[in-house]
Amino acid sequence: MTARIPAIAPGTQPELAALEAKITAKRGRITPLYQHLLNSPVMAEGWEEFLSAVRQRNSLPADLRELVILRVAVLNHAPYEFDAHVPHALQAGLSQAKVDAVKEHHIAAVFTELEAVVLRLTDTMTREIHVPDALFAEVAQHYQGQQLLDLCITVGAYNMVSRVLVALHIGH
Repeated sequence: MTARIPAIAPGTQPELAALEAKITAKRGRITPLYQHLLNSPVMAEGWEEFLSAVRQRNSLPADLRELVILRVAVLNHAPYEFDAHVPHALQAGLSQAKVDAVKEHHIAAVFTELEAVVLRLTDTMTREIHVPDALFAEVAQHYQGQQLLDLCITVGAYNMVSRVLVALHIGH
C-alpha cells in the first residue's frame, strides 16, 4: 500500500530546516512518520513535543510504557509502530516472550498481575473507550496521581499515533 500523503525528503524544503534539525536532535533521524508529518509543520512540531514528553518524560516504568505502546499497535493493526517499538521494549527490559505474547488476543499468563491489569486498561481504552469503574479502581490500586494520568495519556497518545499511521498508510 502506498502512503496517502507524500513524504517530504529531509533537506528538500529550506523552510523546514530548523524543524528538521530539532527533530533530528531529539530522535537521531527523521523517520518515515516524521517525513509525512512535515506536510504540516505546526502539527509535526506539536507531535514531536507531545510524543517526546509521553515517551521520554513519563513517570511510568519504561518496560510498562513500552508494553502499552506495543499492545495499542497490535490492537489498531499498526505494524510500523509495533516494529518501531520492539527495540525500545527489549532495551527497557521487556522479555521477548512478553513482546511475543502482547500479540495474542487474550492476556497471556506470562504477564505479571500488574501488567495484566495495565493491558486490560489498554484494551478497554482502545476498543471500548469507556472504562468501567471496577477496572479503573483496580488500576488505581497500583497507580495514583501522575502515574495514573501518565498511563491513560500513554494509551491515548499511542492510539493517536497508530490511528494516524493506519489511516495514512504510513509504513505499510
